[in-house]
Amino acid sequence: MPAIRILTDRVANQIAAGEVIERPAAVVKELVENSLDAGATRIEVEFRHGGRSLIRVEDNGSGMTRDDALLSLERHATSKLVETADLDRLHTFGFRGEAVPSIASVSHFELQTRPAAAVTGTEVVINGGKLIHVRECGIAPGTRITVSHLFNSVPARRKFLKTDATESAHIIQTVRLYALACPQTAFTLVEDGRVLFQSPVCATLLERVGEIFGRQMTADLLGVQLEEQGLTLSGLIGKPGINRSTRHELLMFVNRRPVDSRTLNYALIESYATSLAKGRYPVAVLFLDLDPAFVDVNVHPAKREVRFRSEGAVRGFVIRAVLQRLREFGQPLPISNSEGGTASPFAAAPGATVAAATSARAPTMARTEFAPYPPSPPPGVMAQPFRSFAAMPPRSGESMAPTPGGTRPSLQSPPNGQSPTRASTSSGVPGSSSALTGWRFLGTAHGDYALFEAPAGIVVLDRRAAHERVWFERLQAEFARGDVASQRLLFALPVELDAIASALLLDHVKFLHHHGLEVAEFGRNFFRIEAVPAWLDPADAELFLRDVIGLLREGRLDPKNAGLADEELARLAAQKAVRLPAALGEREALASLSQLFACAQPHASPAGRPTHFEMSRGELSRRFQR
Repeated sequence: MPAIRILTDRVANQIAAGEVIERPAAVVKELVENSLDAGATRIEVEFRHGGRSLIRVEDNGSGMTRDDALLSLERHATSKLVETADLDRLHTFGFRGEAVPSIASVSHFELQTRPAAAVTGTEVVINGGKLIHVRECGIAPGTRITVSHLFNSVPARRKFLKTDATESAHIIQTVRLYALACPQTAFTLVEDGRVLFQSPVCATLLERVGEIFGRQMTADLLGVQLEEQGLTLSGLIGKPGINRSTRHELLMFVNRRPVDSRTLNYALIESYATSLAKGRYPVAVLFLDLDPAFVDVNVHPAKREVRFRSEGAVRGFVIRAVLQRLREFGQPLPISNSEGGTASPFAAAPGATVAAATSARAPTMARTEFAPYPPSPPPGVMAQPFRSFAAMPPRSGESMAPTPGGTRPSLQSPPNGQSPTRASTSSGVPGSSSALTGWRFLGTAHGDYALFEAPAGIVVLDRRAAHERVWFERLQAEFARGDVASQRLLFALPVELDAIASALLLDHVKFLHHHGLEVAEFGRNFFRIEAVPAWLDPADAELFLRDVIGLLREGRLDPKNAGLADEELARLAAQKAVRLPAALGEREALASLSQLFACAQPHASPAGRPTHFEMSRGELSRRFQR
């Protein structure tokens, strides 16, 4: 058995760096947190080549003396706490004392710092964990840390880094998060000598959101402010109808710390349950403040996950706060007119002003009526499980004679044995099939369902699910052939994206062009949609593009696997291509049914929902006890 030995500080720091410093953005995160903890009101971040070759973070914080500067490079050296009980009174971002020595162990590290009371500053240089020199230097009060040649001492970690564009996007997103967390701090971000983002001190969160995400987004946000029993929730949420396909614009902060909390995320999603479709997520920038003793931030090495002492209380509080604001936004209240009559339905609600997070300087937001979706219908015929006519034995007295056409139309297979690639038109009705002889369209129910009388019973068709299946297989065939028709727009549609979304879009522009969506770069994080596929309504082009980027961010759309990428894109596109007419005649109804039968998989939508269910004459007789 090998002898047991104690690791050297250098090796231990490099191992710790594997947990804390996973990519260049993590370096920026740790250094920016230290700057904020030092009381900085101005922070400048510069990086080159995605952070591989250079990362520089400079602030005007309190600075450090020579002794403190050297001590900060030792493991578990921190000014944030002394004993475990201090975790219950923690009001700083950092507290473990691991980040700086970990960074210094895997890079060329330069620290220059000076407190306001000192005449000169201190410079410490470390290369790969080895101290090079310590000397005096001239610097303004504050701290400047320069990290170059990141992961040169651990080449294996360097191989796992993504492209420069992707790593740059993560750095930009990190700086934006902390800029949102601290509007009272001025931030400047420089990439390869070019200023990407520069925001002065902002009086309100709404101003900082406008600086980061664009003024267009602020018009779609509502202020939230509620305080009760030691919990305070403030920030901005999207108006009903404003949603995204991923959670990437659902930003949560606990005591100013950016976090990923399942409790908070699900509470917000549940609050929007009646105004969001399945698979859609709200837009939000929310801050939860509570006693540090009731939240544990020492859960994850990167401190992104937190645990609450009372998860249920926090969840309920967030739901109440968001629901209250949504109701205020959607509730028309009466006002007195000049004749003393009742009010206009568009009157503003008293007390429904935007919360303190938005301030009086925020632009006035229009208020429109919002009502939840109607409740789900009671269980009944629509809730019956899918059952095939062919799988059901004839009941006593039930005729199973073939139809006049010589066949018994079952939804288990395409009618008349036709090819699943196209519908038969032998009956003379476009898109219909002779196998539908004896079928009769009865009408629609609740607008979404079509009812048919068949020789063997009754069929209920989900119109949207059926159309999605038809479009899905049609688009799959188009994508496989590579002949997607597109239409150029008379006026290009401008789109502003965040840094990560921009990087992903630039990496996959050719893939989108191949599928009929032409997007051109128009500036940093700005794009123009110049052409859309023929099946896509131009009004839906921006939302469709954002949904595609969401799939890319989640890894569900990988162009390297062409078959799976085409299938996932067709599944998303089918939802956008469906446009159901309000009125449905027998001709159109039978054509829809025939097109569904012509599909290779007619029994389920691309999302896996049933397209129809059947109720045989025997089942009807049994239900009516005949």
